[in-house]
Parts: sequence; structure tokens; C-alpha cells
Amino acid sequence: MNYITPEQVLFIHYRIIEETGGSHGIRDLALLQSASARPMATFEENDLYPDIFSKAAALMHSIIKSHPFVDGNKRTAITTASIFLLRNGYCLRASNKELERFTLKVTAKNIELHEITKWFKRYSTKISI
Repeated sequence: MNYITPEQVLFIHYRIIEETGGSHGIRDLALLQSASARPMATFEENDLYPDIFSKAAALMHSIIKSHPFVDGNKRTAITTASIFLLRNGYCLRASNKELERFTLKVTAKNIELHEITKWFKRYSTKISI
């Protein structure tokens, strides 16, 4: 499994802000580290997020809800989850409109993790890497 490190999330955030605008800056480094680690969480040696889609969902959800950056949290969350999937053999195939719609839904509503997981399953395609 190719996990995303906090440093990689920082780089993704930096590039997003450079390309699409907004303010640079970390609001809380500990929250960023926690969000990056969440997909690796275990309990009694069992993965809390047992498949690639639940791990992507946990990553996206944590970045959005913990709000580690001054700006660009939603953009960083969906992009980081997409890169995580790509690094692990899946391509996210949602339109830009659908990406925006779903990301805003996750932000605005108390959407459960299993719903985010189902969305990633629906819009992802296995690729060879």
C-alpha cells in the first residue's frame, strides 16, 4: 500500500494554491499529520479501513473535517484522495462537476464514511501501474 505522507499532502496543497489561488499556510500541523495517518489506523492488528476505498474516504474526510490548512482544504482533500487511489492502482473517473458536488456534500453534511467509500468505489477504475 502506498500511503500519502504529511509532506506529500503539503506539496499537493502548495501546488493547488499556486494553480488555483488562495492563501498558503498550515493552520494546525498536528491535524495534518493525524489526517495523513488515519488510513493506516488499526485496532488489535486489524485495519480500521480494510480496503483502498475506505482508506481514500478516511483520508478525504479527515482533511476536510479537521481543516489543517488556512485555505484550500476541500481541494486538497479530493486531490490527495485521488492521488492516493492512483498510486495504488485506481483512477478516479468522476467529472469535475461531480468532484465539486461530492466534495461540497462531504463538507456541508454529516455524511458517513461508508457513503464516501461507496462513492469512491463507484467512480474508480482499476488500472495497471
